[in-house]
Amino acid sequence: QVQLVESGGGLVQAGGSLRLSCAASGIIFSIAAMGWYRQGPGKQRELVAIIASGGGTNYADSVKGRFTISRDNAKNTVYLQMNSLKPEDTDVYYCNTIYRSYVYWGQGTQVTVSS
Repeated sequence: QVQLVESGGGLVQAGGSLRLSCAASGIIFSIAAMGWYRQGPGKQRELVAIIASGGGTNYADSVKGRFTISRDNAKNTVYLQMNSLKPEDTDVYYCNTIYRSYVYWGQGTQVTVSS
């Protein structure tokens, strides 16, 4: 059974930092591309960052230069380091993978940035 469990969300002031973690189980993590998405009330879920199995990364324009996605294959964990946070980054953040043609999501972790 595939499970993605996020942690690390919380409340932070604008300009601050948070690091999200997503622990994966039930997959061969080293061959899986992993992504972070976010969604706010009444908004569509949007891609924040993605990291390929080989380590290549891609980011939404809105977070380039502020967020960094990374992975630790020994720990089956993907991270999202978020710096210079803005109030508009307030959302629920979800971990994602597409594994053997199935899409899996974590339960989400709330990030709230106060102005």
